Amino acid sequence: MKRLLAALALIACLPVAQAAGFDYRLAPRQIAPDTWVLEGAQEDFSFANGGRIVNTAFVVTDAGVVVIDSGPSRQYGEQTVAAIARATDKPIIKVWITHHHPDHFLGNQAFATRTLGALERTISDIAAEGKAFNENMYRLVGDAMRNTEVAVPTEALVPGIVEIGGHRFELLALDGHTAGDLAVFDHSTGVLFAGDLVFHDRTPTTPHATIARWLKSLDVLAALPFKQLVPGHGPVAADAGPIRQTRDYLKWLDALLTQSAAAGLDMTEVMRLPLPKVFRQMAVIDAEFPRSVSHLFPAAEEAALNTTSSHAKH
Repeated sequence: MKRLLAALALIACLPVAQAAGFDYRLAPRQIAPDTWVLEGAQEDFSFANGGRIVNTAFVVTDAGVVVIDSGPSRQYGEQTVAAIARATDKPIIKVWITHHHPDHFLGNQAFATRTLGALERTISDIAAEGKAFNENMYRLVGDAMRNTEVAVPTEALVPGIVEIGGHRFELLALDGHTAGDLAVFDHSTGVLFAGDLVFHDRTPTTPHATIARWLKSLDVLAALPFKQLVPGHGPVAADAGPIRQTRDYLKWLDALLTQSAAAGLDMTEVMRLPLPKVFRQMAVIDAEFPRSVSHLFPAAEEAALNTTSSHAKH
C-alpha cells in the first residue's frame, strides 16, 4: 500500500513538472549603461543545459528594447522576454540575429515577427536550413526544445548607423564564421556585440567557416574603439584579448590543416595530433577540434592535390 501511494503521488506530480517546462535560470548581468548580457555556459549542447551555451543581450533605449540574438529555443526566448520585463516596462522593438546557427535564432518565436531582423544572407540561410537545425537541436537538448519551430526574420538589415532611442548602433555586415555574420557596435556605450566571429576561452565552431574571410572580419572588429566586447560564446571582456585568441586559434588551425594535407596525412591522423598547450585550456576543444578537422580538412586536401598536380605539369 505504501508503494502504491508513493507511485500515485509521483504520478500526480508529473503534470506539474511538465507544465513548468525547462528553466534556463537566466540572470541578466548589466555590463554598461542600459546594457545587459545573458551569459551561456562554456559547454557543448546537452539535455542538462538546454542549449544555453550562447551569449545573448539586450539594450534598453528610450524608444524600446533592442535584443541581440534570441537563443536556442522557444522557452529560452520566452524566458528572455520575462527577464527583460523585470528590467524595464519598455516594449521590445528590435531583435537582431547575428547569424543562422540554431543557438542564436531558435528563440525567435517568443518575439513579434515584425521585430525580427538579420542580414539578407542570414535570412535566406535560416529559411533553407532552419528546419534541419531545429530537428537536430531536439536530439541534442531534448525537452528544452518543446514547441520550438523556426521563425524566419522579416527585416533584412543593411550595414550602417541606426539611431534608436538615444543609442547610435553601427551594424556591420561581415562573414567568415558563416556566409553572413552581423556584428553590432553601440557607439553610445562602447559595447561591441561580436556574435560568433569572436569566441573567448571557448573553442570556435567551424561548420560554415571560411578562415581567410573570418580573419579579415576580426581585423575590422579589432579596429573599433570598443570598451566592452561581448563574444558569441565565453566571458565578456574589456579588451581585444578574445579577438586575438580567436585569430591565433584560426591561424594555427589553418596552418595545421594545410601542412597535414601537404604531408599526406589522413583525417583520422590529423584528429589525433597533439594540441598546443595554449589551446588545451579552451573549453570543449576535445569535441570542437575533431569537428573542425571534419569540416575543413577536405578542402585542404583538395588544395594540396591541386598544388601537386600543378607542379607536375611544370
